[in-house]
Amino acid sequence: MSKRKIILDCDPGHDDAIALLLSCYSDELELLAVTTCAGNQTIDKTSKNALNLLNFFNKSNIPLAKGSSTPLVRKIMTCPEIHGESGLDGFTFPLYKEQYDYRKGYQLIIDTLLNNEEVTVVTTGPMTNLALALSHNSRIKNHIKEIVLMGGSTGEGNITKAAEFNILVDPEAANICFTSGIPLRMLGLNVTRQILVTDEVVNEASKIPTRGGDLFVKLMKVFNKNQRGFFGLSAGPLHDPATIVSLINKDVFTFEDMNVQIDISDTDQAGKTICSYNEPHNVKVATKVNVELYWKEIFKHLRRCK
Repeated sequence: MSKRKIILDCDPGHDDAIALLLSCYSDELELLAVTTCAGNQTIDKTSKNALNLLNFFNKSNIPLAKGSSTPLVRKIMTCPEIHGESGLDGFTFPLYKEQYDYRKGYQLIIDTLLNNEEVTVVTTGPMTNLALALSHNSRIKNHIKEIVLMGGSTGEGNITKAAEFNILVDPEAANICFTSGIPLRMLGLNVTRQILVTDEVVNEASKIPTRGGDLFVKLMKVFNKNQRGFFGLSAGPLHDPATIVSLINKDVFTFEDMNVQIDISDTDQAGKTICSYNEPHNVKVATKVNVELYWKEIFKHLRRCK
C-alpha cells in the first residue's frame, strides 16, 4: 500500500513538535517537505525549532523552508505564554548547523506540489504560507488531495471567545484556503480540548525508554505548567497532532460535512469559524474523538523514535 504524501506547514510549538514526530515515524505517511510560519513564536524561532526537531529525528534530508514572518495583512501575534521564550521550552537540543532550503516557504510548497500528485497539505499553525502559495500559483490546486488543518472550533475560541489562535492570527489566509474549493478537513478546539495531557499520560510516556518518550515528557511538563499558569488548566490539550493522527488512523475521529465561513472583520468576532449544516458543504469538520485510540497512536510513535 502506497504511503500518503504530505507537506507539513507548522509553527513549533510543543504540540507541533509531536505532530512532526508522528509525520517522521509513521508507516502510513511520506513527509515531502516542511515549512514554517510565525505563530507560536517568531519565524526565526519556529524555524530553528523545526530544524532542531528534524535533525533530532534523523530527518535532516527533508526540505525545510522558512515561511512568512507576518500574517497577510494583520500584525504578528505570538504565544510565548504557552510555548515559552524559545517556542519550545523544556528540551535542550544538540547544536545543529542552521541550514534551510533556499526557497521561501510558499515557493517550496508550490514546487513540491507541482512535482507530485495527490498531496495532503497539513497546517498546524496560521495558514499564511498555503494562502500565499495558492495566490501565487493556482495550478497547485490540482495537485492537492486535501487540506487538513488544526484550527477553528464549532464552539468558543481559546484566545478570544470567538476565535481559536491559528485562525485568529491570520483569518484572511484561512479564508483563502476555505474558499479555494479544495477538499478541507478541520480539526478544531471542540475535539482537541478533549485530548488532555494529564499526569497519567505523562507518567505513561515516561515508561517509554526512547528518545521520543524523553522528548515528549520534557516538553509536556513545561507545556502543562504554562497551560496552568495562563489558562488555569490542570492539563493542556494536545491540539496539533490531531491532524496527523487523523491521517494515520481513520477510526480516531468522526467527521461531519458542514458549511464553514471565516470571519475576517475587524470586530471581536474576527477569526471565528462560523459552522453550520447549511448547504453548500465545504469542510469536513471533526465532531467526535476516541481519546483512548488517540493516545495509543501517540505512544506507538514515541516508541519508534529511538
